[in-house]
Amino acid sequence: MTKRRPAILVLEDGRTFHGEAYGSVGETFGEAVFNTGMTGYQETLTDPSYHRQVVVQTAPHIGNTGVNESDDESGRIWVAGYVVRDPARIRSNWRATGDLEDRLAAEGVVGISGVDTRALTRHLRERGAMRVGISSVDDDPRALLERVRRSPQMVGADLSAEVTTAEPYVVEAQGEHRFTVAALDLGIKRNVPRRLAARGVTTHVLPAGSTIEGLLATGADAVFFSPGPGDPATAVGPVALAREVLTRRIPLFGICFGSQILGRALGFGTYKLGYGHRGINQPVLDRATGKVEVTSHNHGFAVQVPGAQAGAVVPDQVIDTEFGGVQVSHVCLNDNVVEGLRAKDVPAFTVQYHPEAAAGPHDADYLFDRFAELIEGGKNA
Repeated sequence: MTKRRPAILVLEDGRTFHGEAYGSVGETFGEAVFNTGMTGYQETLTDPSYHRQVVVQTAPHIGNTGVNESDDESGRIWVAGYVVRDPARIRSNWRATGDLEDRLAAEGVVGISGVDTRALTRHLRERGAMRVGISSVDDDPRALLERVRRSPQMVGADLSAEVTTAEPYVVEAQGEHRFTVAALDLGIKRNVPRRLAARGVTTHVLPAGSTIEGLLATGADAVFFSPGPGDPATAVGPVALAREVLTRRIPLFGICFGSQILGRALGFGTYKLGYGHRGINQPVLDRATGKVEVTSHNHGFAVQVPGAQAGAVVPDQVIDTEFGGVQVSHVCLNDNVVEGLRAKDVPAFTVQYHPEAAAGPHDADYLFDRFAELIEGGKNA
């Protein structure tokens, strides 16, 4: 086995970890976050919401099933860096078409292996997500720390324009066409239009800078605001667009970053979580049904509603907004973070987590049915 080059990982508070190069040899910077999923590393790597983030995998063995040509959630790997404990020596899966490390190297993704990811995760849980650097070309922690502290922070980062589609494209409905949806691509995953297509929805995926005229030109029956990276407080254009959609009473569904956009359009604030929710086993209460769903998450920001303190139970009463009453529809049972909003006087709802989960549980797949019902109700009104 080829001997690996030494590598170091330095957090912005000075904590340093030593390991070996994994993927591309070089240097990279980003926000250090951890993902607790025990499967789905290919979907994680290709999720645009991880743009400018260095992902720490808490599962110790990564790369066992290789990579394939079907499980990508976008056209490339988006993570800024990758941290694993024990990389697989060989791949073993009938669907594999290549090795994970070869894919990382081919796309220039700098990573580090042999790291005590459990200790690193505990540090991030206690201190919060922070900037980090990985280098396999400079072994001086002090010099790397200086560069880490000069790198940009995630707060105030406007990133949707960096991950959105350059040109509109269409994903056709499967079987009989029922509805047309205009999806604003803020960092959309491929599984979203797939889940809509399975319900007879043709999806027009549009660039993040699209106008209300561009959305309406598709003949859309409804609008979807996608997941994506960055600070929702910077998304001035999408928030204004959401307000236009609400004003025209066009059915609207938002996921993750899209949920935060709708929250801001309704007049709520957003804030950065200490270390975020990233994994495929988060318990969320659907207040409409009383059921608890096991859900997939990937968010570092959340909606702040009036009367809710950090960590406290979120009020269940109707909140008055410019667009009528709004209720918190879903709540995370780990920390009481707002995980969904439902408007009572305009046809709009959102969830902060990922019902399109890939990889992950399918408990929340029904939300796409709820979206289809909202569209059908609007057409029959």
